Amino acid sequence: MHLRRQSYTPTLTMQSFALPLAALSLAAAPSAPLGSTKEIDRSHIDDRYKWKLGDLYASDQAWAKAKAALGKKVAGFERHKGHLGEGPKALADALADLGTLQNELQRIAVYAHARSDENTRLAAPRSMRSEADSLGVQLDTVTSWLRPELLTLPEATIQTALAQEKRLHEWAFYLKDVLRWKPHTLAAEEERIVAMAGELSIAPSTVYGVLKDADLPYPSVTLSTGEEVRLDPAGFSRTRASRDRADRVKVFQAFFGALKTFERTTGAMLAAQLKAHIFDRDVHHFASTLEAALFRDNIPVGIYRQLVKDVNANLPTLHRYLKLRKRMLGLAELGYEDLYAPLVSQVDRHYSVEEAVSMTLAAVAPLGREYGRKLAHGLHAGWTDFLPSTGKRAGAYSTGVYGVHPYQLLNFNGQWDDVSTLAHESGHSMHTLLAGENQPFSTSGYAIFIAEIASTLNENLLLHRALTEARDDQERLSLLGQRLESLRTTLFRQTMFAEFELEMHERAEKGEALTGEALTAAYLKLVRRYYGHDQAICRVPDVYGNEWSFVPHFYYDFYVYQYATSLVASTALSKAILDEEARGGSAARDRTLALLSAGGSDFPGNLLARAGVDLTTSAPFLAAMQEMNAVMTQIESILSAAPAK
Repeated sequence: MHLRRQSYTPTLTMQSFALPLAALSLAAAPSAPLGSTKEIDRSHIDDRYKWKLGDLYASDQAWAKAKAALGKKVAGFERHKGHLGEGPKALADALADLGTLQNELQRIAVYAHARSDENTRLAAPRSMRSEADSLGVQLDTVTSWLRPELLTLPEATIQTALAQEKRLHEWAFYLKDVLRWKPHTLAAEEERIVAMAGELSIAPSTVYGVLKDADLPYPSVTLSTGEEVRLDPAGFSRTRASRDRADRVKVFQAFFGALKTFERTTGAMLAAQLKAHIFDRDVHHFASTLEAALFRDNIPVGIYRQLVKDVNANLPTLHRYLKLRKRMLGLAELGYEDLYAPLVSQVDRHYSVEEAVSMTLAAVAPLGREYGRKLAHGLHAGWTDFLPSTGKRAGAYSTGVYGVHPYQLLNFNGQWDDVSTLAHESGHSMHTLLAGENQPFSTSGYAIFIAEIASTLNENLLLHRALTEARDDQERLSLLGQRLESLRTTLFRQTMFAEFELEMHERAEKGEALTGEALTAAYLKLVRRYYGHDQAICRVPDVYGNEWSFVPHFYYDFYVYQYATSLVASTALSKAILDEEARGGSAARDRTLALLSAGGSDFPGNLLARAGVDLTTSAPFLAAMQEMNAVMTQIESILSAAPAK
């Protein structure tokens, strides 16, 4: 996941903000964090497994001093108001100051969010995060006049300024995008009021994060091994893959039962977030919340709807996989709690941080020696916060600061998924690094539509590398099963999320009251259709309908569909890279690296087309479906050739 921080100053198209090669010389990880879901104090984790926030600020006190200084600078930006049309120099001065303020805010916000994510239970870092968010809203407010004033200038004036002032060259795409926004831009005073409301729009997500990561009383269960497990998000993610079916059922029932107790609360939070999205739709004159969200990156609404249509048309492919999973697990009936169980019982590998790093670096070799060298350096130099601890933000993400380096948060438990997550987030981080090295600040940010391509490309390369090194059919079956799971969870599950997100927005736009109970009912109906509940393909009990409240992405405003489109694109790119590498060529690799280095210097669709992928058609998606069916055929062939037991 490329962390999408609050998008502060919307005057830039999209600032990524958030947020055999040299070996990584790390000491062995402490044993407790990798295998245990007991409470773990962060202070007990070796510093070599923690990110180095000191590269941003030496201390919280230094951060506070920088924040106060930036607050004064932000207040002074309005000196440019009313002067943009006075000449090329005046325009360049204003945009240069804007870039400086945004870059400094980026630094302050990434530090504050990271400190809060280290332990969401602590009040002081949460306060820092809130203060950083407030400063972002303040910058939004004092710069809200900029776009409306630019739109009062004749286009010829802007073109003349671009020709005469070299400092404006890096702002050419930004100025082009400003003109694109003209139908959806209000008068300066109106935009100022909208910007002032920005702090209200992030409140539901903030409250949800505190509840999910810090305050929700997650249950504990005793597994068949006698181990007592606290089912917080990290504990649930680990134990849902238990080989013991009774344990899986116990874990799922307890975890989703806990979410059920807060159904009314989480429903109210999400409903409030939807109202914020509708507010944005209305004040900026969009036809729908979907159009408002996709317009930011110039993505046609048709791509979203086509994805949902394509996935629904290919549900038989998902059902084929579910039947294969049932066969491989030896179950009489497949349940929703069986979807994360390992497909091959004989393969039970556990990976250290060092092994995961080594595997990731080996996997990205097709992207070139320089790519691998830079990634190896970053993983050694404190980019990554590897291990879980009590109160730490769940999941994983990558963010970064222009002029510093990327940061990535993991909750590494030693499973294959954790290795894959390291490769995934490292893809984001390298995208951030390459864009920062090759672009000025104004175009260093990249659209989320592009972001998830870099990450899923690395996952794909990791899997292909692991398949070539598989020791036997059992390991090969395990890896092929992982590929199927990636396709299930990214193409089908994320599109299911996208369909749910579209449905709840459309219902909210019609004025329907969306209670927690209503959201659960809608989600349960959808997940049962996707997984073939009524056809007895996969049983989905009622309590699992609360899964929607475990998905933070629903607060991000039509985000999740991009995981699916990105996997479709990265599947095509990785195939081209590996095919050409086998023939001694590198054109596909070079096009891909150019895509990553381009940052936000053009609209995402244009950048992707230059890399060789056109998502306006169904062809790339259908190619991914062909691969999924081919993987299943390969698995079935291995199973058929295996000796009877």
